[in-house]
Amino acid sequence: MSAIKLKVEGLDVRFVNGQKETHAVRDVSFTLGREKLAIVGESGSGKSTVGRSLLKLHPNSAKISARAMQFGEVDLLTANEKAMQKIRGQRISMIMQDPKYSLNPVVKVGDQIAEAYLAHHKASRREARERVMEMLEKVHIRDPQRVYNLYPHEVSGGMGQRIMIAMMVITQPQVIIADEPTSALDVSVRQQVLSVLEELVEQQALGLIFVSHDLNLVRNYCDRVLVMYAGRVVESLAACDLQYAEHPYTRGLLAALPSMDNRRERLPVLQRDPLWLTC
Repeated sequence: MSAIKLKVEGLDVRFVNGQKETHAVRDVSFTLGREKLAIVGESGSGKSTVGRSLLKLHPNSAKISARAMQFGEVDLLTANEKAMQKIRGQRISMIMQDPKYSLNPVVKVGDQIAEAYLAHHKASRREARERVMEMLEKVHIRDPQRVYNLYPHEVSGGMGQRIMIAMMVITQPQVIIADEPTSALDVSVRQQVLSVLEELVEQQALGLIFVSHDLNLVRNYCDRVLVMYAGRVVESLAACDLQYAEHPYTRGLLAALPSMDNRRERLPVLQRDPLWLTC
């Protein structure tokens, strides 16, 4: 792995609602270099919560603590809102799950990408428009001039996701957090979007945190995998070694995957052990 871009040790996240406290993330530690790191697990396991914690995107009801949360020279844990505004988008970008809910429906998509660029760079509107055209070409959108002037409802799901990627990458960040970026896409479009992301990671030497529940996808796409259960990392291993996973939770997730080659009448039900929360 290349030089570490991000270091997290003992991340803990709790949400407080009146007298009720929900422990969402428990003692999560990892490093990120120039690589594609997957965070996988069931819905509610804390995957997205980890990504949002790095950018402090949680409501005030969230209590975030850690032994370390270091991004280059910046201590993310103690950084104030003014410092975080310089981090978000410019140095760490986050690609959301569904562009339909992330893009402004009444603003042309090209203007939205230009706005992201102008928020972090001193440039004229003309310069920003030129950069947007270049970025739309980089994410393999045909006829950027036409697409620039479209509204979100006029683009397909796959094109919308590429537009989101263009918006997040145009600021030239060092780290991208991709939160289920392909879950709403069909297989062929999904592969196109993944190829675009991989190309940008290689060209710009980015670190990618890829949040997903799809073990087959991350096995073939990512470099390393963190497996989360109930807010904890229960196993960390190279993506190519997933078939050799040792933790019973990871083994259970793998066993529950359907296969076209080995058809079964019934997929096994994942058995959970309370001890996984303590060991």
